[in-house]
Formats: sequence, structure tokens, C-alpha cells
Amino acid sequence: MPNSQPVSPELPPAVCPFSQQAAQGELGDIPSIHGPEFAADPRATYEKLRERGPIVPVEIDKGMYGYITTTYRAALHLLRHTPDLFAKDPHHWVALSSGQVPEDTPAVSMMQPRDNALWLDGMPHTRLRGSITDTVELVDSHALEGAVVRIADTLIDAVADQEEFDLVSAFSDPLPLQVIIEMFGCPPVLGTRMITAIGKLFDAGADAAAANAEIVACCLELIELRRARPSGDATSWLLAHPARLTDAEMVQQILLVAGAGSTPSSNLIANALLLMIDDPAFSGSVYEGVHSVAEAMDQVLWEDPPIANFSPLYARMPETYEGVRLEPGVPILVSFAAANSDPALARFRRAGNRAHLAFSAGVHACPAVDLARVITETAVERILDRLPDLSLAVDRADLVRRPGTFHSGWTALPVVNPPSDPSAPPHPGATTWTPSRPPHRAAPSASIPQPTTFMPKAPGSEQQDQPSR
Repeated sequence: MPNSQPVSPELPPAVCPFSQQAAQGELGDIPSIHGPEFAADPRATYEKLRERGPIVPVEIDKGMYGYITTTYRAALHLLRHTPDLFAKDPHHWVALSSGQVPEDTPAVSMMQPRDNALWLDGMPHTRLRGSITDTVELVDSHALEGAVVRIADTLIDAVADQEEFDLVSAFSDPLPLQVIIEMFGCPPVLGTRMITAIGKLFDAGADAAAANAEIVACCLELIELRRARPSGDATSWLLAHPARLTDAEMVQQILLVAGAGSTPSSNLIANALLLMIDDPAFSGSVYEGVHSVAEAMDQVLWEDPPIANFSPLYARMPETYEGVRLEPGVPILVSFAAANSDPALARFRRAGNRAHLAFSAGVHACPAVDLARVITETAVERILDRLPDLSLAVDRADLVRRPGTFHSGWTALPVVNPPSDPSAPPHPGATTWTPSRPPHRAAPSASIPQPTTFMPKAPGSEQQDQPSR
């Protein structure tokens, strides 16, 4: 498996010809996948891009150029041929290394080189991904589900008596990050700082660089805290992992997991709740028990995946895919949203089919799909159980999508909450539904401490399960 190396280590190009030609208009009209027009109707943009080919040039952000996939086949081709034909390491990005990307371009913060499993190839990727997968497998899904219920109830209690509130700011945004930072053993004050900064980073606004610096500072504080006082949390497990991560690597692994488990989960919860409270055909079937919440979530993952465009890749050599020439050193964004909405898949988008690419694919696929489902499905179930009569307070056409190239969500989901029946019994302290998947509990490796706080094992599980390697 090839290691991460620059595109041409012996004589790196002085400039990126592709970016230079795009900026000078020599490549013709280059569509943009950023700004208010794109955010207002991204699907319309994907349809127009698909007419141009399976992979097409785009302006990713102001002054920043690359390609984007428009079909399911193209997305899967790139993901399955990483890292042999396509590299993940952003050091291959010629325009960035040659100074052709404007320093104030917000999207750079989401695509710049980082020492974490997402941005590396070969053995460095394998080593860092192993530290994450081993840590993820230590999480007890029963304890995780209980934490989600507890946090969800606290958030719901704060708005349960309000006749109107915003589902995004009150519930879908704070819940996943509160779960994640608790999983990492992060104190509340420090966690609040991380929550705010990660949200700004995903929005890719003017303050993205400052948000990135704040996240790094928060992670370093957390690492020092858990090094001094290890506990049963993900930070302590990463510190004790045989990979012997440096502080810089620790920061980036925490950032990767927190980022992947927060804003994407927030978007998924909000997108699912919008479907369930505003689509009469689907919401009725959920409330009546015809479809499970898991099936409803899959519908959303097909139609409106929370991460729309990401996973930038770089051709190692000049490539031609279905007649499209791909120049090395130029970022190629994988559009999960365009792939999932590809008309060629119309007959496959049905209940129970999980062939969507919302969690990516190949060696860089999401390593924590089961945990993401526990968090999002439990959260959606909990608020529907507690507040079953929610309805949109505005016309759906008046909802505003979040800005930025990379993710798909809503700035706000204002809802009407009818007064509760005073004769109804108080809500129970735990969920009344049965999870759609069996709990996953793996005993930790001998070199990693037993979880003792956030995620305890069920009695006897240590004898029943084999260590995860």
C-alpha cells in the first residue's frame, strides 16, 4: 500500500495549472458549490452538474477550485480505489502548497492537512485508524443509549412547556456534541467551548480559522487533564493505546471523532425530524409503527445526507474516468448527496436498502456507524415520545439551509408544541422502545484500561467477549 507522498517529490510543480486556468477563465464556465444560491437549492445544482459529466470542475469556495463527483458510480469508483489510484493526503494538493489558494478562504480549514486517520494513506492511516476503531469498540451501547436519553430529557425539559421553539438550537445541535464530549471525559465548561468552535468550523465561515485554533487549544487542555487523571473515557483510552499517539496526533484524533460525531449527527437528527413532522405520509407511518425510526433515518440518509460533499481525494497520476481527464494534485470532492440522488438509483432507494454512501465507503468509511445510529435514533425516538404533536411553525419553503459546501442541514426548525394533556402521566425516566439493533459490547485490549465511568460493561461481559484487535 503506497505511503503518503507529494505528487512529484523530485520536482514539485511551481503552480497548479488547473487552478490557474480555472481562475483565468480558460476552462470556461466553472459552476460554484458555495454561497447562498447553492445553499438554497443544492439538489438543483447537482442536477445541472450531472448533465456535464460524472466528475466535473467546480469552484469549491472563493478562489479554490477542484472537481466533484455527480454520480453514484463515480463516487464509488474513487472511494474503492483509495489509496491505490487516489490519495487522501492533502499534501498532494498542489494549489495549496504553491500558495494559489487564498489564505482567507474558509473552506481551507476543512481540507487542510491534519495528522489524523481521515487525511493519511498507507501505514500512517492504518495506525491512526486502528486507535480509533479500538477505542470505539470499547463503548458500551447500553450506557451510550442511557446517556443520550438523559441528555435528551434535559434538553426537552427546557422547552416542553414552550408553545414554540427551535428544534435545531434547542435539541438537534446541542445533543450529539454533549454526548461526544461526555464520552471523551470533557468537563462542561471546556465542552461548551468545543461545541461552539466545531459548529463554526463546519459552517466554513469567516471565523473558521479562529474556530480551528480554539478546538486545538481545547483538545490540548483535555489531553493534559486526562493524562493526569485517566478514567473510563475515550480520551484516556486513546492515551493508553499501543499506537502511542503524540499530543499532536491525540488532538487530531479527538477533533476527527468529535467533528464526525457532532455536526453530521445534528444534521441527521434535524433532517429526520423534519421528515417525520412535516411529511404526512411518512410521519403517519412512523407514529403508527408501520416503519421503524431506523427505516426513517435511512430514508433521510438517501434523500438528504448530513454530509453532502467531502472526502477530498487526489489522483496520483493523470487519470481518465468515463472520458473525463483528472489532473493529479487537484482535489476531487466526493458528493454523497449527488451520488444518493443519482436518477440511476431510483429503483434502489427503498426502505431497508442501506447501499447509500452517507457514511462513505472503502478504507476511509465511517468507523462508528453503529454508535452514530444509537445516538441519532435514540434522540429522535426520545423527542417523538415526549413531544408527539410537534408541527412546523412556518411554511417549509421558508426554512433556510445552513451555509457552506460540505454539510446539509437547517439553520432553524421552528415548531409549534401544543399544550400537553394535564391528565397524562409524567414521562418515564428511560425509553420505552426497543432498539432495532443488538447492543455491541467488546472487551478492551489488555493494554487499555477497563472503562469505569461513562461506559461500564454489563456484568459478565468481560468473560463472554473476546478482546478487540
